[in-house]
Amino acid sequence: MSTMRAVQVVGYHQNLQMTELPVPEATGPWDVVVRIGGAGVCRTDLHILEGQWAEKSQVQLPYTIGHENAGWVHAVGSAVTNVREGDKVIVHPLITCGLCRACRSGDDVHCESSQFPGIDTDGGYADYLKTSARSVVRLDDSLEPADVAALADAGLTAYHAAAKAARRLTPRDRCVVIGAGGLGHIGIQVLKALSPAELIVVDRNPDALKLALSIGADHGVVAEGNQVAEVLDLTDGFGAEVVVDFVGEGGSTSEGLAMTRRAGDYHVVGYGENLDVPTIDLISAEKNVIGNLVGSYNDLCDLMALAARGAVTLHTVKYQLDDFQSALDDLGHGRVRGRAILVP
Repeated sequence: MSTMRAVQVVGYHQNLQMTELPVPEATGPWDVVVRIGGAGVCRTDLHILEGQWAEKSQVQLPYTIGHENAGWVHAVGSAVTNVREGDKVIVHPLITCGLCRACRSGDDVHCESSQFPGIDTDGGYADYLKTSARSVVRLDDSLEPADVAALADAGLTAYHAAAKAARRLTPRDRCVVIGAGGLGHIGIQVLKALSPAELIVVDRNPDALKLALSIGADHGVVAEGNQVAEVLDLTDGFGAEVVVDFVGEGGSTSEGLAMTRRAGDYHVVGYGENLDVPTIDLISAEKNVIGNLVGSYNDLCDLMALAARGAVTLHTVKYQLDDFQSALDDLGHGRVRGRAILVP
């Protein structure tokens, strides 16, 4: 039996460990085994190691981490017709049933019996990953797995939130994006592609703001403690119709709500802190607080169309799979511009 490298969670508040495991096989009719060409390193991976997902996922340790994956089809089950061996694919983060009400309506993120490789079952910090025919999207010839891997989850999450936000935005509206990092820099490009609204980006890192302005932001606001006043200033004192918060910790939630106009939408995407808001503030201004998870399979297909035509470009820093610890350390210390990608 052939073996492969796999990076596993062996305990919470402990470092990940590299091990050898059997290469997964396509035993079920809808199985697709992907040879990994790139696996994104995500802040959620840091949160997993902190034990933040232990209760929600109920995952048994040890298991292989990594939920942003792209590569080449290595093997397919007997019923698979949408891809074949050798195809370049990006992997939707969830393995879904296709039969429940959510799946039938295209909202497969809320599938009643899904698996989430990298969160509650073996993921892609490895040479190979087992997923399903329902989860793979063929890549345009112009795209390479290592360049788009992080679009599978970070990009998809950013797309989902930005597309939801864009549905209500008109040319007279303002949209604030908090955080121009790994998710934010994708969200900015998606908003630019889908929405005519004026785009204001808030980040504490001047380099991230430079990047934001170069990819379509209209204004950059440095988060140095004065950001709420600056945003109100840029919005005639009213706040923005939509705020998309890609940070969700360190005080961004109260600031985000303060930047949201009356009857506006505050979208929370990044996470980490509790939301503390007086209910009278919500009802008197009729603000909406909207949670965002990852996007659906259809969202991923839409995002790949934007990527293929060059409307969304991922800024990446690549690491060898064996060098996974450096990638995690760099991400944890804020040294990554864009997304870190492990390349087996």
